[in-house]
Amino acid sequence: MLYSMSRDEQLSYPEALRRYHGNIQSAFDMYIYNLYLLVGITKYAEKDRDRRLAKHLPTEEDKIFTDRLYRNSLIRTLTTNKQLQQEIIRLQLDEQTDQDNVRKIYIDFAKTDDYKNYLAVEDIDESHRQLLLKLFKFCTNSEVFNEIIEDYSANWPDDKSLVAGTIKKTIKALPRGQDFLDKYRPGDDTVVDFGEKMLHLVHHEDAELLAIIEPILKNWDADRVAIMDMILIKMALIELMTFSSIPTKVTLNEFVEIAKSYSTDKSKDFINGILDRLMKKLEKEGKINKEGRGLKD
Repeated sequence: MLYSMSRDEQLSYPEALRRYHGNIQSAFDMYIYNLYLLVGITKYAEKDRDRRLAKHLPTEEDKIFTDRLYRNSLIRTLTTNKQLQQEIIRLQLDEQTDQDNVRKIYIDFAKTDDYKNYLAVEDIDESHRQLLLKLFKFCTNSEVFNEIIEDYSANWPDDKSLVAGTIKKTIKALPRGQDFLDKYRPGDDTVVDFGEKMLHLVHHEDAELLAIIEPILKNWDADRVAIMDMILIKMALIELMTFSSIPTKVTLNEFVEIAKSYSTDKSKDFINGILDRLMKKLEKEGKINKEGRGLKD
């Protein structure tokens, strides 16, 4: 949003704030959609079983085939979760999804050695968990799966790693508890107390932040610094001076990582150097005050 406002003078702060909240909700909705698709893919194991049993001359493989990919305790945790089912209804995912594409993903995965080996091992939660993780990895590499999500949300390329990481955490925690959605639902502590505050401060204190940064640039003219680099430096500066519970090293490392994804090839080294000098200057001036043991490290 900060980058958008820097490029579009007509984009007001209230509108940017509205889009910020919209994008966060979009990421959560994609998380729900990924869970919906994952369950939907496994459900085709039932039809696969029925098809095999209906054969006039079933093979030995057909006879021993089971639909446990769908009928296991981990998937049952998802299908019986009232919150998840309510979210699926809210988003009208049944109406928005081409089930032929979901079936195609199952058919493609059913051909893999991972699935065949899974059907041959002991029927325990850990075998289901490992197979679901492999299935989801297969999905994220599937052109069909990615097209389904991109058709649903244009933000998928940007949010894919975030959503995929959360899905993996969810699978690893199953089947314990029915409240996993509460853990990942956007909350005020991150959305408002951190994100919205960051957006507000960087936007409204732009001149003050630039005044702190410019002397550190040495031989660089501030106008020559890449726009995204400058935004990331300002964000890091706000985090260093305002968010007392975040260790300085975490701030430095996180913004260098963000630079790798959103700026130029040389940005991570440039930002790392600028932030290192800024931290030393701010610490000397007593402008970095971290709460808790070891937070300055």
